[in-house]
Amino acid sequence: MTDRRRFCVVSETYPPDINGVALTLRHLVHGLRAHGHAVSIVRPRRPGLDGGGDHDVTLVGGVALPGYRDVRLGFPGRGQLREAWTRRRPDAMYVATEGPLGWSAVVTAARLGIPVVTGFHTNFHIYAQHYRLGWLRRAVFGYLRHFHNRTRGTLVATADLRDHLHALGFQNLSVIGRGVDRRRFNPERRSRALRAAWGASDDGLVALYVGRVASEKNVPLAIEAYRAMRRVVPSLVFAVVGDGPLRPALQSTNPDVRFCGMQTGEALAAHYASADVFLFPSETETFGNVCLEAAASGLAVVAYDYAAAHVYLAHGYSGVLVPSGRPETFVDRAVTLASSPSWMRDIRRNARAAVAEADWDRVVERFEQILTTAAATGCPMTTPAARPALEAT
Repeated sequence: MTDRRRFCVVSETYPPDINGVALTLRHLVHGLRAHGHAVSIVRPRRPGLDGGGDHDVTLVGGVALPGYRDVRLGFPGRGQLREAWTRRRPDAMYVATEGPLGWSAVVTAARLGIPVVTGFHTNFHIYAQHYRLGWLRRAVFGYLRHFHNRTRGTLVATADLRDHLHALGFQNLSVIGRGVDRRRFNPERRSRALRAAWGASDDGLVALYVGRVASEKNVPLAIEAYRAMRRVVPSLVFAVVGDGPLRPALQSTNPDVRFCGMQTGEALAAHYASADVFLFPSETETFGNVCLEAAASGLAVVAYDYAAAHVYLAHGYSGVLVPSGRPETFVDRAVTLASSPSWMRDIRRNARAAVAEADWDRVVERFEQILTTAAATGCPMTTPAARPALEAT
């Protein structure tokens, strides 16, 4: 049995935030605690949302991230962090985000001699071009590389991302993957009442998008695919789950699309299971947990062939994959799927089995191994002695 350790997780986003990074961290923290480790959290305050919750948390000041009002950048807090970690010193820590709080944590931990592992969860350098900040892309990427290369190593979700970042100068990269809760995301949660509220019959066709309704997610392409699909299946319904800066404009110009807002927990699982096709045209993901959730729910996923879709789905068998940068192909393949009921049934049947190996318990075990090795040795994760165990995929 692994020795019990004291770990700290630092992140600009953590529940009650609702996004892929926050929910991933929740699974990792709960998993470590279930294995007997003490885990403390450092995150920004969320005014009005911080009552109760985690009992071992350090809250710092913060400000809403431009374009992401539901996510806050944590202010640097070296004095506060130094005091907290001197009083209760972590054996190792995981810094999940690269904002001011993350940088402050990395610098403070280095001065205290605490081993730090980081995570590359978000392609912020790519996001810059979607917020009229493309001129900053090179500078943002340079900062990210410098940030991560200061630490013991960086965890990524897929082998492709590891190889891509390695070619661009990132060091000491390891893959831990992601998981999906197949008990929650299950075809059995299909709701006739929810489908009826959307205007879909029992045997009608429903397409779904789940995620942030924002420029970097390419939601207008999902709507374009939906309109093309309706030309072959006129009764097709399209539901969008999520919120974001583009929602008001898209909802105003697309009154036939069902905008369902943010959904969580059992309600989110029912929304997935009550659809048939999952349209996910984003090209900015480091992983894309929603593809696993959709596949586990028995949906036919149409997505670009990278990240989670590339790792777990096989084109034409358990999903419909599209070469990156080919929006016309995305639309064409969505239409072909809608035109082929038997093919869609086969893909939906195979999709859930395709993500059977995406298990959070395995991800937590890898994460635990990496942190305990860093705590015990203080060595970079990818030293020759450590590489075989730490780069399991």
